Amino acid sequence: MNYLLDTHVLLCALIDDGQLSETAAMLITDPDNSIFVSMISFWEIAFKFSAGRVLLQNVYPDELPKYAKKAGFEVLNPSPSEVSSFYRLAGLSHRDPFERLIVWQCIANNICMITGDSELSEYRKYGLQTAW
Repeated sequence: MNYLLDTHVLLCALIDDGQLSETAAMLITDPDNSIFVSMISFWEIAFKFSAGRVLLQNVYPDELPKYAKKAGFEVLNPSPSEVSSFYRLAGLSHRDPFERLIVWQCIANNICMITGDSELSEYRKYGLQTAW
């Protein structure tokens, strides 16, 4: 099955897998699953790192794509149609534009998102599938 990691799960998977749920860890390490990371996550991490809102120890944001590749994750770039149709996804209570665009990528590509963010459940009515 295809799964996309939300940004927090990506960081946990690469830096501190002790924060992952048992299900998330199992899904990520199952060789039968394809694990994707949105290019948007790398942008979000770099943006928030430069603003002092994300702290990383012993790693810089520009090293994360290398670690993701080494972990066997595939990078999913947003398509022009995904970016231009992003307005269709209501803001609801989740206002983070990075996270919402990743949600939209999952919906548009019919990919299940691995996330511990319970606020994203409100996007199920748009077709979001989640696992945690």
